[in-house]
Amino acid sequence: MKEDQGLMQRWRCVCAYDGTEYAGWQKQPTKDAVQDAIETALAQIFSTPVRTVGAGRTDGGVHANGQVFHFDQEWKHGAENMLQALRSFLPSDISPRILEPVSRNFHSLSSSKGKRYVYRAVQGWAMPQDERFCLSLKNQRIDLDAMKKAALFFVGKHDFTAFAASRGKGEKENPEKEIWKMEIDSSSDEIRFWVEGSGFLYKMVRSMVGALFEVGRGKIKYRFIKDILETRKRTEVVVSAPAKGLSLEKVFYTRPGEWNE
Repeated sequence: MKEDQGLMQRWRCVCAYDGTEYAGWQKQPTKDAVQDAIETALAQIFSTPVRTVGAGRTDGGVHANGQVFHFDQEWKHGAENMLQALRSFLPSDISPRILEPVSRNFHSLSSSKGKRYVYRAVQGWAMPQDERFCLSLKNQRIDLDAMKKAALFFVGKHDFTAFAASRGKGEKENPEKEIWKMEIDSSSDEIRFWVEGSGFLYKMVRSMVGALFEVGRGKIKYRFIKDILETRKRTEVVVSAPAKGLSLEKVFYTRPGEWNE
């Protein structure tokens, strides 16, 4: 399947992970990121360092069900055998779900068109087995209708500076992003925020959810979300929701209207 003489095969992997014990996706000098664990496992399989490229960074404590990464390496034993080998060298909180050969034109990051995130919260106290993956609202009373109205202000193309946090390293990123979908649903005692868009700034989803919770608690009016967005300035009213409720669910490689999931 090699397209160019001398170039190694490219592989695409979709993986899930419990981000509780990790410093995020991107590898760190401290070697405590998800990417560090994956590259260590690949190095054991291939007996040489293997560089991976992820579809995006998740923060420390954030989870994933659909993170995508690619790497280049020769392997003559079939995709299923590589998948099983990778699983055997990874800790139980990182789980590769799909591993397949792809064209070298595919790039996990630059080929992506957008992402879907889900934030989970529980009205009351989460069950112990769920506590790592959702926010317990405990005794807080939440106005879901007000939150749903406020969420609509995020949909569309906007400058999201007011809902981003600084990485503190002088990194500059275009603050204009397009949100395709921002919906809130609830069943029993669980509240889920579904967010889909072309791209996201640092802590943007958690900041949006945190502001919506302030609306739900009655601390700000739902229309104030539009005012905050238009200021293009971070304010103390916007507090990021805890990382543990957030999960990267899917990376899209086709644009809206072309989806065939």
